Amino acid sequence: MNKAFVKEASDGEGEGDDEVPGLPPLPAGSRNYLTPAGWRRLRAELMTLLDVERPKMVETVSWAAKNGDRSENGDYLYGKKRLREIDRRIRFLTQRLDIAEVADPSLHHGSDQVYFGATVTYATARGERTITIKGIDEADSLQGEVSWIAPVARALLKARVGDEVSLVTPQGLETLEILRVHYPAEPDRGPDAAA
Repeated sequence: MNKAFVKEASDGEGEGDDEVPGLPPLPAGSRNYLTPAGWRRLRAELMTLLDVERPKMVETVSWAAKNGDRSENGDYLYGKKRLREIDRRIRFLTQRLDIAEVADPSLHHGSDQVYFGATVTYATARGERTITIKGIDEADSLQGEVSWIAPVARALLKARVGDEVSLVTPQGLETLEILRVHYPAEPDRGPDAAA
């Protein structure tokens, strides 16, 4: 039957879309590597959603439901939608944290080999670039961070300072020369430490 003739679930039940748009899925059989700081950030977000945002939204929806006709009640409709978004994010964070493997990059301090958590400076024909290899759920490209599953990170992993590695790009094959590898000197306090 054509989807145009099927009534959508108005309350969002049965949607089954626990994946958060914009975040890549983990490759099959791989682990969800996170730095200790990334783990704490995700855990703090989960706790805020559970302890603050969700209870506040449940209270708002409950109050709005008491105001009568729900079909034209903007507070109720928005509240239900926002509650579904919060629940979806809670499920996502719970699943990702359950399979997280925390890897402390400071364990490699002083090493010239590229591992998870390294800050790498490399040269190409277009100039130098510095990136930090992070977990899928914590990488921020605006901060120069790339996911460990990104093609550039995959090309750099296990290489050493002075090595040249090849990277396939849409413009063709590109050679990257590793100039510097840096890891934080201080060991991170681990996932259970206060943020």
